[in-house]
Amino acid sequence: MDQSKVEGVFQNMQYAYTMKDTTIYGQLLSPDFTFTYRDYDKGFDVTWGRDDEMRATYGLFQNSQRLDLIWNNILLISGDSTSIVRSFNLTITFNPTDIQRADGKVSLILKKNTSTKAWQIQRWVDESSF
Repeated sequence: MDQSKVEGVFQNMQYAYTMKDTTIYGQLLSPDFTFTYRDYDKGFDVTWGRDDEMRATYGLFQNSQRLDLIWNNILLISGDSTSIVRSFNLTITFNPTDIQRADGKVSLILKKNTSTKAWQIQRWVDESSF
């Protein structure tokens, strides 16, 4: 999908999850990418960079039989489209008896790659509560 438009980022992420394609997924992330989520068991935020994100996603893609990502409404978007909060539903099928569902929202900071003119995710904050 065309990442010269913001919606292309979401379409490509959905495609990457459905096809379990780390090449497409990697094109979504800027070189200075960071991912942050709340570890509710430990009571603090955890942040990692692009390399750790690619390893984690590769592991998810390899260890699941099926991934279904659905993007829902955009809850908030800045005028220049660089800051977006959007809800999602993710179903992870590890095997027929182990199916995990996650409903949540992400807060993304996007920036345009100056050479490719494609939108990429610079910062991803998982605002889900699971």
